[in-house]
Amino acid sequence: MTKSTVLLIDDDQDVLDSYTHLMSIAGITSKALLNPESALSLITPDWNGVVVLDMYMPQMHGMDVLKAIKSIDERIPVIVITGHGDIPMAVEAVKLGACDFLEKPINPPQLLGLIKQHIDQRRYFIEQKLSLTRSVKKELVGKSAQIERIRSHIAQYAMLNNHVVICGESGVGRHTIAYLIHQLSSSAKAKPIAELAISNKTTIELLDDKLKESSGGCLLLDNIEQMSDEMQRHLIQVLLNQERLNIPRTRIIAILGAESEQLIANNHLLPELYYLLNQGVIEVPLLKQRPDDIAALFHYFLKQSCNKLGKSLPAVESSYLSLLRAHDWPGNVRELRNVAELYAIGIVKLTGKDRVYNQVEMTSPLDELVDDYEKQIIEDALFLYSGRVAEAANYLQIPRKKLYLRMKKHGIEKDEYKSRG
Repeated sequence: MTKSTVLLIDDDQDVLDSYTHLMSIAGITSKALLNPESALSLITPDWNGVVVLDMYMPQMHGMDVLKAIKSIDERIPVIVITGHGDIPMAVEAVKLGACDFLEKPINPPQLLGLIKQHIDQRRYFIEQKLSLTRSVKKELVGKSAQIERIRSHIAQYAMLNNHVVICGESGVGRHTIAYLIHQLSSSAKAKPIAELAISNKTTIELLDDKLKESSGGCLLLDNIEQMSDEMQRHLIQVLLNQERLNIPRTRIIAILGAESEQLIANNHLLPELYYLLNQGVIEVPLLKQRPDDIAALFHYFLKQSCNKLGKSLPAVESSYLSLLRAHDWPGNVRELRNVAELYAIGIVKLTGKDRVYNQVEMTSPLDELVDDYEKQIIEDALFLYSGRVAEAANYLQIPRKKLYLRMKKHGIEKDEYKSRG
């Protein structure tokens, strides 16, 4: 990990020279900048350092610089320097996330003491975050910029006890991300995650039971936009009471199927509940929006399936991987996993085209092979659409009644294919 750095931001060169000399005497690496915008370009979510920031600068007010830093990573330590009599401004800066403030003229030992304290805290935070990110990489497959950003968020939120909102369509891996956040958190050893999928049959009493069960732990709430306004207000009150009364807190990881702004605009989600829960937000893109992950995911699922079946890995032509990459993937990661599982048993599903049963020798009569293939195609469609027969029938381009008859023929039950996204 790179050495910790103190970023000194002030519009007075003499002041910066004084700060730099002080850092040098203390053996602290520093960088002094007159232009706050140049300073911001050096800061990333994994930046390992502390910012010393003057409030009054002509190019950009210190409060705006502070907001910009906190938008990159709210845990970056910022020590604010203010003039005499600017205590109200300093207090406001602390509310916005500054870790400390000092009045001019600066007391050098006091400044150095604060810097060393926050450098140690930041270094520990980054070390833990990078360690967790490496752990997440083993569980969350892919090499795209989007998946790297999600790994970083998972590692960061696992270290905190904040509520988290995960947004994305079904099948993109929202539940996998939720469970990773919990598994990597310190509370995972004390209590397993509880889960409640909201439907029109969910009652406030059931919600209270789940909140009680997960007290001091984590509750995964799926489809919170399906809560009634009454239930949403009840949840708001429960969470606020936990904070006010200092009773064991339930961490909520909420899964949304659409963008929060859309849900709020359509009156499906109360703004008060969303803003209470969005202490951390992870937006999971569609699989087609991160094509660089497709080949890696396909090989990962293929290896999993072959290990489970006790089979050797089959060869995969580059042309087939290109075909997978070009597909739209309406079923997202779930659909890709299904394609890989079929490939492992010898069925090459040419997505969007005719399927070819080309990896199995003709060891059975044709009628049996046809029946087996028909059963597999139906199971494929039901798996892809989580047991929703109407959608599976539409995908297979046959009437729903006809699909039910074929399912009965092959002894297929739709409930066996219901899965989480």
